[in-house]
Amino acid sequence: MSSLKRLRPRRSIAIVAGLAVIVIVGLGVRELGNRTSRSTSVHSPPPAVPVTAAIATRKDVPEIVNAIGNVQSIDSVSVLPRVTGAIEKIEFTPGQDVEQGQELFLIDPRPYQAALDQAKGQLAHDQGLLAEARMDLKRYQTLQQQKSIAGQTAQDQVFVVQQDEGTVELDQANVETAQLNLDYCHIAAPIAGRAGMVQVDLGNLVGPTGGGQAAGTTNSISGTSASPASGAAVSTGALVSITQLQPIYVNFSVPQTTLNQIARNQAKAPLEVDAYSQGGKLIEKGKLTVINNQVSSATGTVTLQATFANPNNLLWPGEYVSVGLTIGTRSNVVTVPASAVMVGPNGDYIYVIGAGNKVKRVDVQQAARRGGISVISKGISAGQNVVATGQYRLNNGAVVAIQQTPSAQPASQTAANPTAATPDPSP
Repeated sequence: MSSLKRLRPRRSIAIVAGLAVIVIVGLGVRELGNRTSRSTSVHSPPPAVPVTAAIATRKDVPEIVNAIGNVQSIDSVSVLPRVTGAIEKIEFTPGQDVEQGQELFLIDPRPYQAALDQAKGQLAHDQGLLAEARMDLKRYQTLQQQKSIAGQTAQDQVFVVQQDEGTVELDQANVETAQLNLDYCHIAAPIAGRAGMVQVDLGNLVGPTGGGQAAGTTNSISGTSASPASGAAVSTGALVSITQLQPIYVNFSVPQTTLNQIARNQAKAPLEVDAYSQGGKLIEKGKLTVINNQVSSATGTVTLQATFANPNNLLWPGEYVSVGLTIGTRSNVVTVPASAVMVGPNGDYIYVIGAGNKVKRVDVQQAARRGGISVISKGISAGQNVVATGQYRLNNGAVVAIQQTPSAQPASQTAANPTAATPDPSP
């Protein structure tokens, strides 16, 4: 019994010692793990930043001045009647293209045909009287030479012939006027273009502006008139309007600072002008044709006019379009995607990719920026690899993982959207 009591304290001490050993071993293993973790975290590099890259290249880039232009028709006319009468025919469809000389309306020609016939009849009558007077004059002159009649009689017959000759000339003028008024019944298109909405209907009574009748329709002998009775309601407005669409003008203004370069290059060859929709889609290509002869003192701009063939009638009179005027070409300049250039507090900069895919921040100067391309005048050279996108997670010395290398946009597409272009700061 006494030996059992002595064994219990010894067993308790052994258990406590065993637990202590286990705790010490566990702490040692934990500390070793922490040291291994700290060592790994100190020596492992940060992960590479995913970016896209592009190579700075040399190319020719057009210099483009952007503006807002207004489309204007070269010629636009309102078709008015020249004689009074009822509309008998409308020989076109509103909104259709018409050719110059194409007949549009027919005014009732019967009164004017009758006036022409009457004038011709009067002319024939007076021509007969003139022939008779000339025959009498010849006979009187023969008798005068024979001393058979007095000289005064022959002289009087000379005056009769002159009077009849004047009457015949007047009759001929009346015939010409009647013929002209009859021709005016056939109203033709004075220009080629697009016809607008018709302002009259069949049977409407129309006439010249001011309500006056056709000139010369009243016969000087009989007193009859080819125009309708006075008091009838006569429409004196335009019958239809015609607007020329091909070719067509676009007027726009540019800053006076570009005037000298524009005038100098325009003298060599007409400058190219592109017209775009408000969404940036190319509509038509044209040529600069007119530089206005003065600069506006109020705005410091000069008005230019470009001519477009407009074969598909995509430019419409009165429409506003975006205009890109190519005033020259920057030859063999360094270009990068516009997205590669970042704006910082000290100016523009680019991340250049070096050995080991490490990047370096380089300050640059932009000469122009438009259509997805930036022209770099200082800071980098052609052939350098630059970060195109993904710069916001970078700093000097960072390592990048290049996802792709997009090709730079061709120079011919640099003005694909002039409304989104930034102004060219260089002269």
